[in-house]
Amino acid sequence: MGVSTSTPDKGVAVITVDFPPVNALPVQGWYDLADAVRAAGHDPGIRCVVLTATGRGFNAGVDIKEMQRDTAAGGHGILIGANHGCAEAFSAVYGCEVPVVAAVHGFCLGGGIGLVGNADAIVASEDATFGLPELDRGALGAATHLARLVPQHLMRALYYTSRTATAAELHAHGSVWKVVPRAQLLDAARDLAQEIAQKDGSLLRLAKAALNGIDPVDVRRSYRFEQGFTFEANLGGVADRVRDTFGTPHGAPDTEG
Repeated sequence: MGVSTSTPDKGVAVITVDFPPVNALPVQGWYDLADAVRAAGHDPGIRCVVLTATGRGFNAGVDIKEMQRDTAAGGHGILIGANHGCAEAFSAVYGCEVPVVAAVHGFCLGGGIGLVGNADAIVASEDATFGLPELDRGALGAATHLARLVPQHLMRALYYTSRTATAAELHAHGSVWKVVPRAQLLDAARDLAQEIAQKDGSLLRLAKAALNGIDPVDVRRSYRFEQGFTFEANLGGVADRVRDTFGTPHGAPDTEG
């Protein structure tokens, strides 16, 4: 259980997240993921990173149970830690010195959207779904990253309704590179990563910096702005009220971004 890194192909690092049962990450898990991505990007022998996960889904966001235990004790330490941990992990993916390919299966919710929204490319399995159920979980955030996956008005509709989009729908919008059967997901992501890794390593790093530099939105600043409203919802009691009345529909995992 945790975050691990392997190098199955020349120039490619595969970072695997494993936090059963649904890959809802505790605070330390977000920091561990950030450290792993940064370490891979710093390695001069690595030219591309594949971010993947084990289990039922790619990512279910923040571990709400960890947060509720802390809130029950009268504190907000876990909320603050989760805010900073998510920001670190998202920033690490965005700022990774080499391209990052996200290999997404099953559900990609909450914080998972922050990760894939900051990745350079996404390969998804046919069963992958993407969404921000934040309003159902008493939270806000990661609209910054969902807006990188779908058009603005669709992003708003998905955000307000807590609905999800399929891998096929995101492929039609151009944000998912390829949709494959689940059994072929990691191979397809590695194939793309190997194609990228054939380029000159120094030039790839310059290209990543150049592309980040021309982004129209500062994703780090805009996400931190969103997080302020998440904290306000918690301090005002709105978040607890929503979470206390929330029933998980259709077997979806408990999550918060």
